[in-house]
Amino acid sequence: MNRQAKAQLEDQMRHRINAGRVAVRDQVPFFGRQFGDVSSEWKEDDTRVTFADFAISEKIFAELRQNFPQDDYCSEEASPLDETLTLEARFAWVIDPIDGTNNYALACSFCAISLALLFDGEPVYGFIYDHSTEDLLEGGVGYGLFRNQKKIDRDATVADAQTMVGLHFPMSSKQLEKLAPLMSKYRVRCIGSGALMAAYVATGYLTGVIDYRVKVWDIAAAYALCESVGLKWVFTEISPFPLKQFHPRMDFSPYLAGTESFFHEIRHP
Repeated sequence: MNRQAKAQLEDQMRHRINAGRVAVRDQVPFFGRQFGDVSSEWKEDDTRVTFADFAISEKIFAELRQNFPQDDYCSEEASPLDETLTLEARFAWVIDPIDGTNNYALACSFCAISLALLFDGEPVYGFIYDHSTEDLLEGGVGYGLFRNQKKIDRDATVADAQTMVGLHFPMSSKQLEKLAPLMSKYRVRCIGSGALMAAYVATGYLTGVIDYRVKVWDIAAAYALCESVGLKWVFTEISPFPLKQFHPRMDFSPYLAGTESFFHEIRHP
């Protein structure tokens, strides 16, 4: 890619990053008003969905489409269940309008809006609005990691921290048996939001995370956040990236992410 093409791509990226930030922030007041006070129902896969999920997804994508009509748009809630979307544009957006819907419906503050920007199927920038702190986390490789547009120094955050691991239940007995040495040695956190758990690894609160029950919309934004600070991310099965097709009933994308020391402990518990 020549210098002019690189400059054009960078302009396209920055335009989308700025627009994504505004689109997420525009939904924060609505997110807060509906928190703990919204009707919900259960889907066939035994997950909860609310009116706010559909509304936030539609509003964010409608705002982005005004400037980027050529991009692809992927949402668990907005996509027809009987259709597979083939990603054809170079830029794509993947949203989880409310990650941690159980928490959200029951007024537990660990819930989030998660929005990822993909280029050629790879997450290059992510936004996660953390309702528990009312912070907007964002970042990507080459940009760094930010909290409310102020750069985060992850090394300073974890300098004196104890090793803490994020897990997501339920798990199979085989998975639990494999993780028993870690759980008997380290502090474990299970907060009910896949996006936030991976984001907390990026910010330094968690040393690592092991999650077997997330789908691509849960982790696309957090994947970019972790990459922005050089953390290791390994999918234990097939990686969903580069994302070429999207379907609301996609398979789980189990993974491990964290520091090199975390991966060393997994190999040698």
